[in-house]
Parts: sequence; structure tokens; C-alpha cells
Amino acid sequence: MDPAWALREIAFQLERAGEPTYRVRAFRNAAATVDKTDASQLASMAENGTLTSLPGIGKATAGVIEDVLAGRDPAYRAKLVEKKLPDGEPLRSALRGDCHTHSDWSDGGSSIGEMAVAGRDLGHEWMVLTDHSPRLTVANGLSPDRLRTQMQIVAKANELMAPFRLLHGIEVDILDDGSLDQEDELLGQLDFVVASVHSKLKMPARDMTRRMVAAVRNPRTRVLGHCTGRLVVGRGRPESEFDAEAVFTACRENGVAVEINSRPERLDPPMRLLRLAAEIGCDFTIDSDAHAPGQLDWLGYGCERAIKAGIGPERILNTRTADELVSR
Repeated sequence: MDPAWALREIAFQLERAGEPTYRVRAFRNAAATVDKTDASQLASMAENGTLTSLPGIGKATAGVIEDVLAGRDPAYRAKLVEKKLPDGEPLRSALRGDCHTHSDWSDGGSSIGEMAVAGRDLGHEWMVLTDHSPRLTVANGLSPDRLRTQMQIVAKANELMAPFRLLHGIEVDILDDGSLDQEDELLGQLDFVVASVHSKLKMPARDMTRRMVAAVRNPRTRVLGHCTGRLVVGRGRPESEFDAEAVFTACRENGVAVEINSRPERLDPPMRLLRLAAEIGCDFTIDSDAHAPGQLDWLGYGCERAIKAGIGPERILNTRTADELVSR
């Protein structure tokens, strides 16, 4: 064990447990500082009790570093009780990857490389990077030029991490008229497109239905993301209103999967709509919608709900190989 690894492991467990971002960031920032500090200097400062003079190192993170350098299991790490998450078995074991993840290129908290390594270490064969599209400025959505640059980063990651495969996708906004918020030519170069509504969630049901059906009929769309937009924790957010039968029928007819979003605050779609989509004959993805490495371990939430809805692995895109996934 080395200090940076221990700090990142604690951050991972905090993310996995849904702890506040500021707490997670303290450990990831401390790990970055350790990476930049000479090992002998770090050891000397630990011995002298001056680690907190380094940028990003506080009392708790200094204690972790001191414990590791002294050959002890960090006390902070030992206090962490690994949160019991739904395991979603046996379906969880059938999943080969995750179709919806974010990096710090949009509103995620970690680099593309950190997210990819975490996915690989969780046992994924592949993972789709789906940062946001331009109109979602609050999430630092990717302009066409930034998306093109990101293509090069993904290609480099794949050179370094083979046989693990990082697929390049996008979570593209469904605009008010149902069009997709990115250049069509660029969408055609990507491996995977998740289309989601992020604005005007209280649009009248008739207009929302028309909007969603138009997006589903777009040949670039592969997945309809978190279809109701609901939030079920804190103050919450009600479901968008739309003709679910019409939307899910359009998904089936156009080969678009319905996302089972595994974020604990979303769990979208609700069970009644998940069962309806299954009855209509849709395919599905089970996605973490992770914005941090530890959140990649949330797939059990979606698997548990898929099992309750009677959805088997043959209807879930995540059970396919990367080549099968992009061969549409």
C-alpha cells in the first residue's frame, strides 16, 4: 500500500456510499499532492508532523499518509464501513460494461483515465464515456471542438489500456423540438449516443411526448436516458408527463434501448413504467450514470429493479461485447 493509493481507495469508498462531494474531493486532492511530492520529502514531513503545510493536505489526510508510511492500515480507512449495496445477482455478473458515465470534461469529478481504470478494476470489459452536450452549460457540456479533442484522448486511453475498451459516446440533450444537441456528423463518428431530456421537464404531456418520440426516431439515438427526469431523494423532483406507451413503442420500433438508471437519487424509470416498457418489448441498458469512480459500483441498483420487472440478460445491451454493442 502506498499513500496515494490509500487516499484514492478512501475516496472511492466515500463515493460509493454517496458521501458529500467536498469530503471525497479532499482525499482525491490529497492523493494528487502526494503524487507530486518526492517520496523522501513526504517521509521527512510525516516524521516531523508538517504534512499539513502541503497544499490540499489536512489533518485527516495527513493521518492517512502517516499511517501508511509507518506500515499501519490507515485508521480512517479502517473506520469506513463498506456500505452494503444491492448486488443484483445473478444479473449483475452478466453485465460486461456500463453505457453511461461522465468525466471532468463535463460535470464529473475525475479524469477520463481515472474513470476508465476504475471501471476496468471493477471487472468491466468496456465502458462508454458519455459527457454532456453543449447546451447543458451548467454541466460544462462539450462543444464540437472539445468533443473532437476528446476523441483523441479516448483513442490514447485505448492504446494504453487494451484489452479493456473505452467506447466514445455522449449524453446528448434532447432539444425542445426533439432534435439532438450536437452536430449530426460528429454524432455519426461516436460509438454510442444516449439522448436525455434535461430542460423544460414540466412541458405539457402532449408536447413532451412529441419531443421524446422525435429524438427516439433519430437514427443516431441508441438509448433513451433517465426518461422521466425524476429525483427521489431530498426535495425530489416529480416525473415529467408523457404518453409512455407511445414513447416506449417508438423505442421498440426504432431499436432504441430504455435506460434503467442506477443512480440512487434517480432510479428511473419508476417500476410501473419499467414494467410497461418490458411488456411493450423494449431492450434496455443498466447504467450507473457515474460522475465519480466509486459511483461506477452502483449498477446493482439497476440490476435489482430489472429483475423485479422480469427483464432478462438477453434484453440488456450491457451483456454484449464491445463489438456487438457498436455494430448496430
